Formats: sequence, structure tokens, C-alpha cells
Amino acid sequence: MNIVPTEEEVVRILKETGALRIGHFEYPNGLHSDEYLQIPLAMRYSQHARTLSVGLSRKLRQNPEIRAAISELSIVAPATAGLPVAYGVCEALRSHQVYWAERGEDCAERAWRFRQFLEQVPGERVVLVDDILRTGKNLAEVKEYVESRGAQVVALAVVVYQPTPRTPSFGDLPFYYLAKLEASYRTSAENCEWCARGVPLERVWV
Repeated sequence: MNIVPTEEEVVRILKETGALRIGHFEYPNGLHSDEYLQIPLAMRYSQHARTLSVGLSRKLRQNPEIRAAISELSIVAPATAGLPVAYGVCEALRSHQVYWAERGEDCAERAWRFRQFLEQVPGERVVLVDDILRTGKNLAEVKEYVESRGAQVVALAVVVYQPTPRTPSFGDLPFYYLAKLEASYRTSAENCEWCARGVPLERVWV
């Protein structure tokens, strides 16, 4: 295994751990796909968690501005799903701290907030880290939230980039990933060839 695992090595880990499944899946947003990916299933194993986190940290270290600011960087995850990766990257980089955003349960709009007793410092430099970039909705919203509180997002890093037709652009923000998976997506059952062929459908949560 290389210090920065190749895309083939990452895919092998994902398949061996059941994190990457092939079939016919429907996501909560209505998209149908032939692939379903759950990075946490791979992160259950310490050796794989270390490989993926260290590999992603090495990608970040290649950026001279990030490398120069490592001791001051905060690693921020959008909700708890990305925390195993965020903690692993923070440890590998030896950066300042990890914290995360979450959606509040006490208001109708479920606005983003930080864990109680965690506050950002104006001008703080942040790397957004998650397990996967698929629709990008949470990452885009957390980026906006972090910046609205005076922090500077300097990079975005995920284990797997699996874009959909609805994935937004993050402009010139440095973006790092270990593997890009080109799943096939259909916007509804009416234009889904897997539905037409009668391939059993599995509805998934995220």
C-alpha cells in the first residue's frame, strides 16, 4: 500500500469492507443509482481508517499554504458522519482541533449550529473534511455557515468524490479526494433502466 493509496487501492478497501455496493438503489432525494457507498463501514477497521485518513492528510500537505498553517488549522466536519475521517486527518496532520456542525432540533428550519461550548475565532482557518462528497448540500451549507461566523475555509477534503447531476461547484476552493467514483444516476423511476429490467430496488437512508 502506498503512502497515498491509489484509487484502485481505495476501491478495493471499500468493496472488501462492504462500504461500496453494486445494485439498484434509491436515495432519499429520489435519485436512482447502481452504486451505494457508506464510508463508515470501511472506517470500522483501524488499519483501513488509518490508510484513508493518512492518505487524505498527505494530499492536504502537498498544498504549501496548508502545510505552513497546520498547527493553527481547525478540521470541521458537517455533522457526525464525517467525524471518523476528520479525527483521523487531524491526528495525521497534527493540526489544532476538530469540531463539527449539526442541525438543530429545536426549530422548524433545523438551522446549522456548532456543538454547545464550541465557538469559532474570527479569522480562524478551517479545512472542511467529510467521508464523501455526493450531492454536496451539507458541505455547501456548512461552508456558508462557517464563513458567516468569521472563519476562512481554506480547503475541502473527502475520501470519495461521487458527484451527482445536482452536485454544486465549490469554485476555486482547493479540493482533495482519494478516489472519484462515477456512479450512474437516474432522476426518477420513469427513466430508470434498472426499474424497467425489474432489478430489485433497495431504498437507502443517506
